[in-house]
Amino acid sequence: MIRIVRMHFTEAGVGEFLEIFEANKVAIRNFPGCTHLQLLKDLEDANCYTTLSHWVDAQSLENYRKSDLFGTVWGRVKTLFSERTQAFSLVKFIEL
Repeated sequence: MIRIVRMHFTEAGVGEFLEIFEANKVAIRNFPGCTHLQLLKDLEDANCYTTLSHWVDAQSLENYRKSDLFGTVWGRVKTLFSERTQAFSLVKFIEL
């Protein structure tokens, strides 16, 4: 399962977000069920970042979302947004 979360930050919030991500990326990547974690920066909007993560299954992602790690990270990150986030859960359909 693939999870994509697109986040728009205030200009002042970008630096703090990057610090939070840097401090927690290894723990998130090593969370049971996570097989990939990537941070992408929007080409045209310097305040917009997207996380791309791969999970063994939906339950693994749900376990992460209920964890203390997620609660701590998301609790800090969500205060930095300039607009509502967009989140999508996807599965591979066709791969070439």
